[in-house]
This record gives sequence, structure tokens and C-alpha cells, in this order.
Amino acid sequence: MINLGFFPSRQLAWYMVRLFLTRSFAVMVALVLILATLDLLGESGKILAVPGNTDADLWRYVSYRVPMLISRFLPFSVLLGTLIAFVGLNQNSEVVAMKAAGLSAHQILAPLVVASIGIAGLLFAFNELVVVNSTRVVTAWSDNDYKPVPQSSGVVSNVWVLDTDDLIRVGAAGGRPFTAERVTIYDRTGGVLHRVIQAALAVPRPGKGDWLLHNVSIYNADMNVVRSFPQMTGMKGVTRDQLTLAKVDPTELPYWTLKKQIAELEAAGRPVEEAKAGLAHKISGPLSTVLMPLLAAIAAFGLARSGQVLVRAAIGMALGFAYFMVDNFSLAMGNAGTYPPLVAAWAPFFLFLLIGETVLIRTEE
Repeated sequence: MINLGFFPSRQLAWYMVRLFLTRSFAVMVALVLILATLDLLGESGKILAVPGNTDADLWRYVSYRVPMLISRFLPFSVLLGTLIAFVGLNQNSEVVAMKAAGLSAHQILAPLVVASIGIAGLLFAFNELVVVNSTRVVTAWSDNDYKPVPQSSGVVSNVWVLDTDDLIRVGAAGGRPFTAERVTIYDRTGGVLHRVIQAALAVPRPGKGDWLLHNVSIYNADMNVVRSFPQMTGMKGVTRDQLTLAKVDPTELPYWTLKKQIAELEAAGRPVEEAKAGLAHKISGPLSTVLMPLLAAIAAFGLARSGQVLVRAAIGMALGFAYFMVDNFSLAMGNAGTYPPLVAAWAPFFLFLLIGETVLIRTEE
């Protein structure tokens, strides 16, 4: 007789969830310890090479890196933990007993999927409250070669601005009085380049709405000639805010802060494809834990005496690895602007949801 309840047995559901959580947690602890040790071995020489750094700085580095490792490898830990739990259940014929009691494959997986949704929610909160801060601090510290990080000077570098059809690149902007250095203006109409204007220095003209360019060199692409001028005006309508908005890193900002900065970047005419893909991935990334029981389910079904349990476990692991590879590739394409941000963040999730369901139905249902 087939049991049509979503959770046909509370005791069985808790038993499955307990197996799933304990094994996933054990795998995560082992992975984080190993990876944190290897990471520290690779960076300890650089940290201690800085005068004034001590063993306390090594522990500080570990405290920053451990949350980042947990965030990155928790979905993979869930995959391995599910595989370990399913292999044990299969070898002990517990899955056969569940099937004999009238449970379908989806009913057996249901408690694990619900637990995975809870893990995804906790991972999202952990990323928002802990990981973004750790990432921001350790990135600034490592970029400064593990020397004490100085206070921000307010100067931003390598800024790109889209002004209607024109592209503007500024080597550095900021200071008092406000100036822009190493300015390059790509004068375009309908995507066709007409002039390249280079200036050593640009100063905003109060009340004029444009900038005074100094030491100007103009390449006319239509006539193939170069002309030089000591001064000229340009960049009409470009504001200081458009230049001082720093490039945002989605891994260093909470969800709502990132969403606000994306709106500011869009208003300033700055490229936002990478930031939008990162924003969407803040949701799809933690939700990848929901896929792991489905991808690992192939190890649960099939007779243990057929001798294919390890083969099925290897297939489940391969599916999980394939998901992470496709997810990273898709996100890279989104960062480059090749894929739309929503497609880059969500396509791998729905693709492997379909693959997992197809494999489960073909092998068991």
C-alpha cells in the first residue's frame, strides 16, 4: 500500500534528518580544518615576513578565513554528508525497508530537502552577518601585503564611466581640491569611435557643468591626425559622484547594501553586470544546498547486493562536482556580461534540479 503523506512517519523523518545533519557537519568540520591548515601554510610566510606581525596575526588571519571557507564549502559538505548517509542506509537495507513500507523516493528525500532549506536560510544569514565582513577585511589586508591597512584616502582609481555613447576612463580621482588624473575620453556616436581625448588633469568648473582639461592630446580617428592643446573644456554633464563611486564587490557587501549601490552605479552610468550577477547569486548560492540531497539520491536506491553502491555514490559525487563547475562558469559569464545576471545566477540551479529529478525518476520511480 502506498503512503501518500508528505512525512508519513515523524520518527523516520527525524532519523533521516539526524543522519543527514551529523554527517554533513562532520564533513564540513574536516574540510574546513584541512583547507584552513593548507591556506595558513601558504600565507604564514607572507604574514610573518612583515615587521611587527606575530603569531597573533596568524590566528587573526585564520579567524577571517574560516567563515569564508564555511560559506564556500558548506554545500559541498552537504553533498558528501548525504552520500555517506545514503550509502549506509543502502548497505543496511534500510532503504529497501522504507520502500517495502510504501514510501516513494521523493517521500524518503522529503525530510532531507526540508532540512536543506533550513541550512540554506542559515547560510544566507551567516553570509550577510559574518562572511561579508571577513571577506572585506581579509581582502584589504592581503592586498596591502599583510601590512597594517591605512585609513581610506578617498581617492579611487581606474574608474570607467559611460556618458551617453562616450566612454570615459579616469586613472585616479579625488583629493582636495577635487581633480581627475590621466583622463581618457572615447568620443563615440552610435558605437563608432570618432576621437580619443587624453588629458593629464581634469578639474570641475563650478556652475558650468563641465570640466577644464589640461595638457590635452586629441586623436581624430576620422582624419587619422593627432593634435595637442594646453587646455580645453569637456566631460559636460559628468559629476564628481560618477567618478567617486568605487567598484562594488558582491562578496564584500550585504544584500540590501549591494542592491542600493547597484542602483547608484546604474544612475552614474557605470557597468553593473558583475554586481547584479553577484546579487542574484547571494540567493541561489545558499539554495544550492537544497539540490545536494537530490543529486546524491542516486546512491540511496538500487540493491546493495548488486555491487553498484560505490558506483552510484561516485555518480552522485560527479553530479555535485559538475554543478559547482557549471555554477562557477555561469557566474564568470555573468560577470563578463555574456549571460544576463539572472540567467548566470539561476540557470545552473534549475538545470541540475531537472537533471536530479530525471536521474531519480529514471533509476527508481
